[in-house]
Amino acid sequence: MKRFLAVDFGTVEPPPGAENFGAGGVEGVPALLNVIFKSLIYVAAIMTVINLIMAGYWFISASGDPKRVHDAWAKIWQSILGLAVAAGAFVIAGVAGQIIFGDPDAILQFGIFTPGAAPAPAP
Repeated sequence: MKRFLAVDFGTVEPPPGAENFGAGGVEGVPALLNVIFKSLIYVAAIMTVINLIMAGYWFISASGDPKRVHDAWAKIWQSILGLAVAAGAFVIAGVAGQIIFGDPDAILQFGIFTPGAAPAPAP
């Protein structure tokens, strides 16, 4: 069995137009982790809002039934706890960025990068 090495394939050129996308000085693994963390936080926030709306509906429609009221409160509590855990990902990302890259903001570089647009300065 032959093992393939990167030298077997040569160089990989970026696709046309890729140079128009600025990464705000973030490249490589930090850029990938940045996208992953931002996506997870957005999904967690959206899911929390949906769960809170559903739990509120369950609470209103419980009609005084203690079991359904308890289930609604449990859903509200779980939604808030889940959002707190997702927010804790920022702390974990900062610590990991400090340990791995020497900069706590390495993973948490927030910005939307578009073609030809200069990255917004960090606040």
